Amino acid sequence: MTAKLIDGQAIAAQIYEEIEAEVAELKEKHGITPGLATVLVGENPASQAYVRSKQRTCTQCGFHSVGEHLPADATQEEVEALVERLNADDSIHGILVQLPLPKHMDEEQVLRAVSLEKDVDGFHPVNIGRLAMKGREPMFVPCTPAGCIELLIRSGVEIEGQDAVILGRSNIVGLPVSMLLLHRNATITITHSRTRDLPGACKQADILIAAVGRPEMVKADWVKPGAAVIDVGINRVWRDHPADREWTCAETSETFVAHRKDESEKGGRRKMGVYCETHDKAYLKDEVPENIEDADKAHPCETVDLYRKYALVGDVDFDEVKEVAGYLTPVPGGVGPMTIAMLMWNTLSGAKRAAGLID
Repeated sequence: MTAKLIDGQAIAAQIYEEIEAEVAELKEKHGITPGLATVLVGENPASQAYVRSKQRTCTQCGFHSVGEHLPADATQEEVEALVERLNADDSIHGILVQLPLPKHMDEEQVLRAVSLEKDVDGFHPVNIGRLAMKGREPMFVPCTPAGCIELLIRSGVEIEGQDAVILGRSNIVGLPVSMLLLHRNATITITHSRTRDLPGACKQADILIAAVGRPEMVKADWVKPGAAVIDVGINRVWRDHPADREWTCAETSETFVAHRKDESEKGGRRKMGVYCETHDKAYLKDEVPENIEDADKAHPCETVDLYRKYALVGDVDFDEVKEVAGYLTPVPGGVGPMTIAMLMWNTLSGAKRAAGLID
């Protein structure tokens, strides 16, 4: 058996088409443009990239997008005041505070400041509380768990009456996705690090959601033949390169593995450092002297970048499990694209609710 691939990119594209059509109708009939505000504090490169991606998607969907950026030394009061201003802005229907925040801030307090009606991340205690209660509907459902359910539904996977096992009990994925499955009449089991016979418990699943953050943990013998496997994990693992060698940083004496830049190599790579050929010295990327190019004017430095290859893998050993499972999401390209798609869906819902079109 070879599993049917659940293509998150393709399903997200379907959702964007549906959103764009609804946005056009909302503008034409009601004069409302969905608005999403992102709040970024500090200069974290990964956070900056995530925010840019969300802003680009807003443009694609026809949304109004506002990006608020505060310096890393902003105070708790300044961030909360910004959130309150966005709460009061009628053109904004969703507020996303990009995490992590700087260490001196109380993240929970900032997130609580986002109004319930604009909590498009779906993590407001009231939204989570409603999700946990039978017969209650949250205003917003957390984006990644909602994306997992959409992948199953749009791939034709039956949920009602199935045995669903969730590997991981985080507030972000494990617990919310278990509640969503329960609402759709699956029989759920939540497993974690204290579960006895974890492989055996997972093998009972008709639907297995892996969200534990351990690279390629789920092997073929953990999976029931024909099961639908949703891999939420995304982990960076180093890959060997023929030219890898160990370098010693001239500033810190710390050793690191890397190779000279290879333009022919494909896949992910991360800059690890810089090698000065003139003086035969290597430096970690954050330890390169500012004046390295001018250190010896008689013999200007010739430098090359040092890299290491990596791959992004999930919590599931894809190559093994694809021979057993009935359905399987890849990493990347599975759950990841769905998270932003569901964020846009939540923002659209916020705009429709503000217009009185939904409860």
